Amino acid sequence: MATQLERARTFNALHMKGDPIVLFNIWDAGTASAVARGGAKAIATGSWSVAGAHGYDDGELLPFDVALANLREIVAVVDLPVTIDLESGYGALPESVAETVAKALKAGAIGFNLEDQIIGTDALYSVPDQASRVRAARAAADKLAIPAYVNARTDLFLKADPFTHNEELLDMALERAAAYADAGGSGFFAPGLIDESLIGRLCKACPLPVNILMRPNCPSSKRLAELGVARISYGPGPYRRTMQLIEEAARRAHSLSDR
Repeated sequence: MATQLERARTFNALHMKGDPIVLFNIWDAGTASAVARGGAKAIATGSWSVAGAHGYDDGELLPFDVALANLREIVAVVDLPVTIDLESGYGALPESVAETVAKALKAGAIGFNLEDQIIGTDALYSVPDQASRVRAARAAADKLAIPAYVNARTDLFLKADPFTHNEELLDMALERAAAYADAGGSGFFAPGLIDESLIGRLCKACPLPVNILMRPNCPSSKRLAELGVARISYGPGPYRRTMQLIEEAARRAHSLSDR
């Protein structure tokens, strides 16, 4: 079994521009094991999926203690790096984010997503405020001597219709990327961005490895690699498809039993 430090170093090294790490997001120990058997190099939770699997909506409505217990179960069954989606850090203040990060790392995580959306609203933290939160997250990891992968996420593109994504919005994203990099971010996550030309420009200009969310109308994994993406996430897609399959199978089973 690899140590947490070894897993953290391995995970950092897996983020290579043009040769992206693929994260087929999971939600519990069982799906983590299945994805590991499927050839995964690392395991990533998705907040939407974990919340749904426990009967909650996304948006930090899942109690953090439940998320931590779920994380410990995942870490216990796979000998792979595990990164957790911490949403907005379960707290607005940098001190709260630091506490959340420390708990996640102590539970075995070697990385985490930290988004700039203000939970419960449609607004984003200002660039300085979010940079302070990223800085606190990095400090918490440093205090534990774990080179955690801080995946700094912006929701700029998720908040805007894809047809309105343009150079101006990309410039706003790059401003955030630069600030998050200065604050100690390891990667830059831009979910919602699907335009090839904008993804390519982001990868060229961003000071951090770029993470793109696979979704309908998104370029293929091969094309994303060609554009310079370093990390591809599947988000809630696997959970939604799995639940659909279960529901369809249940309908067939119940239909047969009624005959």
